[in-house]
Amino acid sequence: QVQLVESGGGLVQAGGSLRLSCVASGHTFGSYDMAWFRQVPGKEREFVAGIVWSGGRVEYLDSVKGRFTISRDNAKNTLYLQMNNLEPEDTAIYYCARAEHNFGRDWSLYNYWGQGTQVTVSS
Repeated sequence: QVQLVESGGGLVQAGGSLRLSCVASGHTFGSYDMAWFRQVPGKEREFVAGIVWSGGRVEYLDSVKGRFTISRDNAKNTLYLQMNNLEPEDTAIYYCARAEHNFGRDWSLYNYWGQGTQVTVSS
């Protein structure tokens, strides 16, 4: 059974940093593209960053470019999101997701999701 478990969220002041982790189990993690999404109540789930299975290509939401870094350690079955210079607008529940095939910005491309971790940035 595929499981994705996020951790690392919390409350931080604007300008601060957090590192999210997503530990995968139940499948060959290194064979799949992965991504981070976020969601604010009442809004659609939003693509934040994606990474191919090898780590050789990444893509970001424009508003997080230069501040967030997605990475993965296939030996540890873990996906990461390093978030620096956080802004109040980054407040959301963050989810990791496994792509069914290639990652993209559309949430329907993903067939497995974690339970989410709350990130709150105070001004």
